[in-house]
Amino acid sequence: MDVGLSYLTLDRTAKTLSGGEAQRIRLATQIGSQLMNVMYILDEPSIGLHQRDNDRLIKALKNLRDLGNTVLVVEHDKDMILEADHVIDMGPAAGVHGGTIVAEGTPAELMLKHTLTTSYLNGERSIAVPDKRRPGNGKVLTLKRLPGITLKKSTLTSL
Repeated sequence: MDVGLSYLTLDRTAKTLSGGEAQRIRLATQIGSQLMNVMYILDEPSIGLHQRDNDRLIKALKNLRDLGNTVLVVEHDKDMILEADHVIDMGPAAGVHGGTIVAEGTPAELMLKHTLTTSYLNGERSIAVPDKRRPGNGKVLTLKRLPGITLKKSTLTSL
């Protein structure tokens, strides 16, 4: 629940999980073990999460930190960045044009600097929703309930 996986069921095989789901399952296991003095390195753990679950994930990561662990997160999510203790902004651009530390500090300190990342964090830049969407191909996906399969209420609200 704390890492945004309340919709998973025990009959789902591991090979059907996305990379982010598998990573969050491992994270949930670690949270449950209450280990201390461990370094956790997570790559984009918030991908695909609903905002409510993203907030839970941030809280879970802070709990790991508060146990005395180091939590290093590679992330592009605004809320995750703004909740960090320390941010290292790599750039100045992506791919071969990056790899240099362009800014670092607390989120508040970072917001005082002018980087590509802070321009998105402070609302100076944004990724616009397209005015026109691509036309569909005319096909539809229909979901049907199988006879004898009962979904729990919590599963229904997660869909």
